[in-house]
Amino acid sequence: MIRLTVQMILLAFLVTFVACNPPPLPLDDIVIEKTFTPDRCDRMVKSGDFVRYHYIGMFPDGKKFDSRLVQNACLTSIVHLLIWPKAICVCRVYSHAGRADGTCDNIPPDSILHFDVLMLDIWNTEDKVQIKTYHKPESCGRTVQVSDYIRYHYNGTLLDGTLFDSSHTRMRTYDTYVGIGWLIAGMDQGLLGMCVGEKRIITLPPFLGYGENGDGSDIPAQASLVFDVVLLDLHNPKDEITVEAQSLPDHCPRKSVVGDFMRYHYNGSLLDGTFFDSSYSRNRTYDTYIGKGYVIAGMDQGLLGVCVGERRRIVIPPHLAYGEEGTGTKIPGSAVLVFDVHIIDFHNPSDTVEITSVKPENCSNNTKRGDFVKYHYNATLMDGTYIGSTHTFGKTYDVVLGAGQVVIGMEQGLIGMCVGEKRKLVIPPHLAYGERGVDGEVPGSAVLVFDVELVDLEEGLPEGYMFVWNSDVTPNLFSEMDKNKDAQVDATEFSDYILQQVKEGKGRLAPGFDPQRIIENMYDNQDRNKDGRITEDEFKLKADEAAAHDEL
Repeated sequence: MIRLTVQMILLAFLVTFVACNPPPLPLDDIVIEKTFTPDRCDRMVKSGDFVRYHYIGMFPDGKKFDSRLVQNACLTSIVHLLIWPKAICVCRVYSHAGRADGTCDNIPPDSILHFDVLMLDIWNTEDKVQIKTYHKPESCGRTVQVSDYIRYHYNGTLLDGTLFDSSHTRMRTYDTYVGIGWLIAGMDQGLLGMCVGEKRIITLPPFLGYGENGDGSDIPAQASLVFDVVLLDLHNPKDEITVEAQSLPDHCPRKSVVGDFMRYHYNGSLLDGTFFDSSYSRNRTYDTYIGKGYVIAGMDQGLLGVCVGERRRIVIPPHLAYGEEGTGTKIPGSAVLVFDVHIIDFHNPSDTVEITSVKPENCSNNTKRGDFVKYHYNATLMDGTYIGSTHTFGKTYDVVLGAGQVVIGMEQGLIGMCVGEKRKLVIPPHLAYGERGVDGEVPGSAVLVFDVELVDLEEGLPEGYMFVWNSDVTPNLFSEMDKNKDAQVDATEFSDYILQQVKEGKGRLAPGFDPQRIIENMYDNQDRNKDGRITEDEFKLKADEAAAHDEL
């Protein structure tokens, strides 16, 4: 605030056009008293500057003769540093445009006048956009160019600090193209060259802002504007996705292609680092087909050509993500998305079991369907996550091949092995535990890796048989079974006889199954009328059967 005391007259501020044109006089009698000076003074008024100011005009006795504060307006003038010999009226004489529209009847001749002045704005027709960057990110791979589309927050003030607008109060960024006339001219210039995350103050003279008319509301005419801006997002409609490999596995036998089914983890953020989603927070991978439109277009592209175990960053422009509308909550409209992904596994529905084998020197007897095998295994997911191991329990895993006792892929992987052979089996989920997996152990749609060693092999029986004779069958088979000679064989007689033949090496039960269950099944097949007894008429060897049964 400046107080001006003028003897015989004053005025240091003259409107551009005035009704009279007095000659200049010296300023010796002007007394200037500064009542307030801001901490910072980046610019001082010079001759030829355009200024906006408030004032109160008073006589020495304190009587007020005019005030732009009372009128809720400010005087806008070009500074010429002229004084007049007669008292002039500053109040009610000059409008904002500087026209004479009143008289000076309330100021007597030769009056001493006091003016309390508050400077609001200073600019010059030679001014340009002023840019002051007060924060710049360490990494700036790209800056705003003409025709880019950006998202930014701002606080807009007048030069005296009066706030007239803020995107923060609306809790929504200002989104626009740059350099093509969608913004006021000064803002179009001031935003060019910014980095995402950069903060700058952009000061615009009125002729690059809202000019002589202001905005009709909060911005007065001929007002300099100050925008405190932080850039959050930047893209161009011509942009494609960008992919940055952050970590590659040592071994990559296969890369993903269209139609593969993939399991991956991700962290999703906006370009300024604002987090919006993560599969890690759900403790579950995101599982999907790729290249088939099941995910946003940019992600469909970004997941092609990856290796299992690879980590990559995928930056997706909004026209390949969620577009102008966003998702309504976490992802704003026209937002660039950044995904940091880790590929856990992928497979194709046409995949078969992948077998890598190390055979011993002597490998003549190979496994087949029906054989009873004993093997050790270590099981993991494709990313190395441990699932289980027989070594933990100190015993082998024992199964009959072809009996459905293990997943299909494991049965296929165990066929053709010899004792001492080691295999690595990579089993796709449709040949393992499928989309559901095993609760708490194997995730849904997971590719499994088994390191297998065959420890023992017992040859199985021919398909369809649960018992075979090792020698010629006695012609008196029924009578030998009928111990009490009552012309019928009960379950006990039948079971005792079969077990005796096995013990003496004359017959063999299918390995890997409960012997008693096999015998019960055999007896049930021979008991044609289901009366709990077998008569000689009912009793038949398998060779005599029209249809195959798992029996004698």
